[in-house]
Amino acid sequence: MAVLIYVYAGFTLWVIAFARLRNYQVRQRPITPNMTLIIAAFNEEHSISSRIENALNLNYPATKLELIVASDGSTDATEAIAESYAHKGVRLLSLHRRGKIYAVDEAVNRSSGEIIVFSDANTLFQPDALLMLARNFADPEVGGVCGNQIYVEEKCEDGSGKGENLYWSFDKWLKSMESLTGSIVSADGAIYAVRRSLYRMPANTGVTDDFAISTSVVEQGYRLVFEPGAIAYERTSSKAENEFVRKIRIINRGLRGVILRRNLLNPFRYGFYSVTLFTHKILRRTLPIFLLLLLASNVFLFSHGVHYQAALLGQVLFYGFACAGYFLRSRKPGHWKLFYVPFFYCLVNLAALSALFKLLCGKRFELWQPRRNFAEAN
Repeated sequence: MAVLIYVYAGFTLWVIAFARLRNYQVRQRPITPNMTLIIAAFNEEHSISSRIENALNLNYPATKLELIVASDGSTDATEAIAESYAHKGVRLLSLHRRGKIYAVDEAVNRSSGEIIVFSDANTLFQPDALLMLARNFADPEVGGVCGNQIYVEEKCEDGSGKGENLYWSFDKWLKSMESLTGSIVSADGAIYAVRRSLYRMPANTGVTDDFAISTSVVEQGYRLVFEPGAIAYERTSSKAENEFVRKIRIINRGLRGVILRRNLLNPFRYGFYSVTLFTHKILRRTLPIFLLLLLASNVFLFSHGVHYQAALLGQVLFYGFACAGYFLRSRKPGHWKLFYVPFFYCLVNLAALSALFKLLCGKRFELWQPRRNFAEAN
């Protein structure tokens, strides 16, 4: 119970207090350094055209923006579509299927920008997103910047999409607080940027690329900050089943990323950042173990007092609403917070438990298989 209270309340209060105490502002000013926007893609024929069009229409000097589409062995029309924009300066890297990290690394090696911006093929930027990212690099202490990913809800989505949106809103608020303490934990793959000089190819390719690349900045002694003005839009998954599989892959690779960056867990060297990393990426991911222990111990303590009986009843009701949320996920009641909040909470924790089990069994997720809504409908 103490761990649960700390993760969901104590840590949040600690971050707020430390942010107000330190108030580590970024010294921003308008600048337009040479940028390279890398769009990693695998079988994205349904979205790559709109992604490229969006990139070409960004409010950033065209002479200072390089666009690279890194195709990780796409077998559909992705490469043909990207190649059709060659006359507009878009460079296509047609690569063998090895995994996203390899595709990204090859793109960085062939890029020329001072600042490298990473993005997904199903993400759309606000016109001024690059300008918002760039202004943070006027501060020499800043090595990486995470943008503001906003999920767009699908009309046909089930309750898991609403749960994801609610969680993401809280997570971004927490990022803004963490940024004032010095650095956020890590960037999100939809929109983030790092100084080219600080980019490092992850030594372990079974990790989440955005986590490994962005935390490398912190490991080298620079700040990783959050820029709420750099907005990117991405659609939520319309099916809980797809979201569950995606979470398992992300959490498994994320835990491997923490192992890769275990040096960052040293508070004597990295200060408060080590606390945020430990809480976010270890305690949060191992919470299902504590939830199971809480439920099991409560059953054994049931006859020891009314407060134990009330606690068990509360847990049973919560998991009952979660089950109802699952069965009602595609119906109108499934979009009520009473159902989709406990449903999404349990979905994430079940995914974390599965990811942890796969990690202990040595399961690695080297290749990526984007799960888009157009595929879900087929």
